[in-house]
Amino acid sequence: QILDQWFESEPLKATLATDAVIGAMASPHTPGSGYVLLHHVMGELEGRRGAWGYVAGGMGALSQAIACAAVAQGAHIFAEKAVCHILLGKDGRAQGIVLQDGTEVRSKMVLSNASPQITFLELISQEQLPKDFVQRIQQVDTRSPVTKINVAVDRLPSFLAAPNARDGQPLPHHQCSIHLNCEGTHLLHQAFTEATHGHPSSRPMIELCIPSALDPELAPGGCHVVSLFTQYTPSVLAGGQPWDEQARNAYADTVFDSIEAYAPGFKASVIGRDILTPPDLERIFGLPGGNIFHGGMSLDQLYFVRPAPSYSGYRSPIPGLYLCGSGAHPGGGVMGAAGRNAAHVALKDFRCL
Repeated sequence: QILDQWFESEPLKATLATDAVIGAMASPHTPGSGYVLLHHVMGELEGRRGAWGYVAGGMGALSQAIACAAVAQGAHIFAEKAVCHILLGKDGRAQGIVLQDGTEVRSKMVLSNASPQITFLELISQEQLPKDFVQRIQQVDTRSPVTKINVAVDRLPSFLAAPNARDGQPLPHHQCSIHLNCEGTHLLHQAFTEATHGHPSSRPMIELCIPSALDPELAPGGCHVVSLFTQYTPSVLAGGQPWDEQARNAYADTVFDSIEAYAPGFKASVIGRDILTPPDLERIFGLPGGNIFHGGMSLDQLYFVRPAPSYSGYRSPIPGLYLCGSGAHPGGGVMGAAGRNAAHVALKDFRCL
C-alpha cells in the first residue's frame, strides 16, 4: 500500500518491496511489512541517507576492526570458547560465565549479544526467571525464510539485459545489488505462499551481490565471489522432511536455474558453492530458526516489546545481565545500535555499584 502511493512502475515497486520482506517470513501484502522496508532505508552511510555499502576485505574485516578497537581499550578477546552457562550469585545477580571446558570468568556484569532464546532459555536456568518472561521468549516468532548461498565463479555473470564488456571488467550494475525474480510483487507473494506450505519457492526471490567487483582482493584475478540472499525457504519442510544434502542441492539448483535464465552461462562459471539453509544458519551462527534478526521484525516484536514487555531497555530480569544483540531494540541490521545503547545502560548501572 505504501509503495502504491508513491510509485507506478511495478518492477520498481517489487524491487523496493524486497526490502520489506528481507529476512521476514512475510509477503509484501502482509500488514506491517512497510516497517521492515523503513528499517532498511532509515539509516545512512558516510552521510548518504538510505545507502548501503560493502566492507573492504569482506564482512569479517568489520569484526576485526571492532576487535582491534576493543583490544586497544584493554579488552581481552577469547575466540572459539563456547559459553556453557551464566554464573549467578546467591542474590540472583549475574557474576560471570562458565565456559564448556569448565573455566569460570568472573565479572560484575555480563552483556550477551546471543539471541534472547540462547541467553535466557539455554544459558540460564528457567527457574531463575519470571514465568511470564520465559513464556514470552519461548513465543517469539523466529521463523526464517532465508537460505544464503555463497558462490565462487571463474568469470563475471553476463546478463541478457546488460551484457558484459569485451574486456570482462565489472560494469556499474555488477557493483550494485541485483534483484532477480522480482518483476512484480505478485511473484514475491507466490514465493511466500509456497513456503508457508512447507515448500521452497519454485521461483525464489534472489538478491545477488558481487563484492569482488569492488574489492578485487576477495578473489583471484578473473574470478569472483557471488553472494546470493534468497527467499523463501521454510525452516521445516512439508511432511517433516529434513534439510539434507539432497534438499539443499535441489533448492540451490532451482536458484541457479533462475539465474541462468537472466545470465546464460552462469552455471558453467561456478567453481564452488556453500549452501546455508535456515537450520544451517541456526546451527552455525546461533540464529534461532535461522532468523538473521534473532526474531521477526514485525510490529508486535519491536520497540517496547523487544524482546519482551518491560525489558526493552537492555536490562533483563537477572540483575547485572544485559542483552545487546539483534534481539534487543532496535533489532537487526549492521549498525551496532543495540550494542551501543546497551553499553550506555550497563555503564550507568556500573557507576552505581
